[in-house]
Amino acid sequence: MSVDPVSQDRRVGAFRRLAPRPYARARVLLFPHGGGSASYYRSWASAPWDVEFLAVQYPGWEDRYSESMPSDLQELAAAASADLSAEWRSLPTVLFGHSMGAVTAYEAARWLEATGQRPAALIVSRHPAPELTRAGKVHLGSDGELVEELRRTEATHVDILDDASLVQAFLPVIRNDYRLDETYRSLPGPRLRTPVTVLYGDRDPEILPWEAEGWREATDDSCDVRTFEGGHFYLDEHRDPVVEFLTAHARRASEEAPVPWLSSP
Repeated sequence: MSVDPVSQDRRVGAFRRLAPRPYARARVLLFPHGGGSASYYRSWASAPWDVEFLAVQYPGWEDRYSESMPSDLQELAAAASADLSAEWRSLPTVLFGHSMGAVTAYEAARWLEATGQRPAALIVSRHPAPELTRAGKVHLGSDGELVEELRRTEATHVDILDDASLVQAFLPVIRNDYRLDETYRSLPGPRLRTPVTVLYGDRDPEILPWEAEGWREATDDSCDVRTFEGGHFYLDEHRDPVVEFLTAHARRASEEAPVPWLSSP
């Protein structure tokens, strides 16, 4: 698996534009699962002209391979949010995170709210509520055990797992991703003022209905819980309706917002 070059016009701090949308009215930020990179969302680049999709590139992955890895998810979320803050106020923005990315997006929403930059919506996928996050020990296993877990969950591209040299290169950052998720604890603080939507597969053993409902305690705004047919891999099976759902949220957020590229000079 090669590391894709990323042109400068596709970079916004830690985020990578899937496809530039110079006339976008709203933006969707995508946070990958543990063991995944911004490239996981490459197939989501078909978003319409008025909504721009950007995926975060975690330190250690692809074009950030040489960067040091964060100590916890709060640090990861704060660094990504700070990178984006220069452009933040220009467009209404929806945050989306899958698996580990769900709580990373949640921590990013907390950071942004604390700095007066409230997201339009937070949409989380396949992860228990922050206060109900399960501890895990996968990151403490041997290299062989970690690789087997990655094969089972398909969290990392098979091209990496089938290449011994790539496994050797990427396993430390993958192990760190698992450590971040499995040791995550939500710190005390105010509840969000951002509306939350929870998505998950109805046959996924990694998140139970009451763990999804627990997200209602994370916000003082509305919280909607939606299920899809499927299990651990529901997001791959229902990519198109999820992209349409995110696009609709972003468009609603932009209806009353000023459009920067139509503003008078």
